[in-house]
Formats: sequence, C-alpha cells, structure tokens
Amino acid sequence: FVFLAGNPGLAGYYRTFIQALYCGLNQQYPVWVVSHAGHCKPPSGMEMIEDTDIKELEDVFGLNGQVEHKLNFLKKNVSKDIKLVLIAHSIGCYITLEMMKRASELQVLRSVLLFPTIERMAQSPQGKLMTPLLCKLRYVLYMPVYLLSFLPEGVKASLVRFALRGMKTCDESSITTSVNLFSVDCIANILYMASQEMMKVVERDSTTIKQNLKKV
Repeated sequence: FVFLAGNPGLAGYYRTFIQALYCGLNQQYPVWVVSHAGHCKPPSGMEMIEDTDIKELEDVFGLNGQVEHKLNFLKKNVSKDIKLVLIAHSIGCYITLEMMKRASELQVLRSVLLFPTIERMAQSPQGKLMTPLLCKLRYVLYMPVYLLSFLPEGVKASLVRFALRGMKTCDESSITTSVNLFSVDCIANILYMASQEMMKVVERDSTTIKQNLKKV
C-alpha cells in the first residue's frame, strides 16, 4: 500500500491514518507514505538536493517533477512483480492518475482517490480566491517565514498549536509535522506546487480514468 499526499505533502500528516490502515490489515502488508520532494525539512546535517536520477528533469519541484519523484521512488524500492494499492489524497490523486498513465507496467490492483483534486481547480470558489495569491503574491510570505525560522523549536510548536486550536481532530503528529512549514525552502516549494495546481489542473483526464476504470 502506497499513500500519496496532498499539498502540503508531508508524510507526518498521515501518520495516524496509515497506522490505522496497517493495523486494519492485520499488519500483513507494508503501508508506505511518500512525502513530496522539497516539502520536508531535511534532517540536521543534510541539505535539500535534487535527486541525481532526475536532475535533468525540468521543474523538479513542480507537478511534473513530483510525478517523476514518486515513479522513481517505486522504481528504486519496489520490485516490478509486487502488486500495489495506491491511495491518494487531494492533488495526490492527480499525481496517481499521471503515474498510471506514464507507467502502465506498474502492478496496480486498486487506486483509491480520496477527495480527488483532478480538474478545474482555479474555477472553484476557493481557487478563484487563491489563484492570484499563489501565482503573484506568494513571495510576500517568504520574509516572515524566514524570520520565524530562527525561533526555538518549542516556540514554533506552540505557534502551531495556537493556529490549529480550532481543529477537533488535530493530533501530535500534525503539530510536529507542521514545524516543517517554518522553512523557507519548504514553503517556497509548497506554494510553487500549489500555483502550478491552479494553472495545470484544468481538464479531467477522462481517458486515463476510462482505461483504468476497474482499478479506480
């Protein structure tokens, strides 16, 4: 089971979900979640770099790059004869359909699309509001995020708890994961990908859906 995230594409947001799924499957099958490239703050002592296998790819942190990132992950870590169940959330559903389109050799049994973001994003009410912000004004956020990045980790976590205080289902993994959002590099990649979603997720890929209808 491979889970593909929405945006922000941080694996930690789905920790509780995939743990429940793993236990629900009687711990018989591996359940993996793949963060989006560039959305996670690297561990201490490491830097954010482009994968050497896809360094020639244009737009590594955009939608196309994220699709290739997931395909490259599967190529490196999953044998070709292993059967897959792909579970995706939000824009991860668009990425999943693209993966199935580009790599028909994948042994996909099922593709479960949760709250699929696969068409007309900019035309939605929220899209009409967010498109100009993401495409033209996202750079304004970089300076305050940069300044906040110097705060101690405990203070960052407290700010996240305050911001998420209205969420009834917020768990500790979401708190610790959200601290990644105090990184300028992560925020830049997250907002850039979001701007691409508004511009590129327009027409639903009905052809790919029809070709894989029994799997979706």
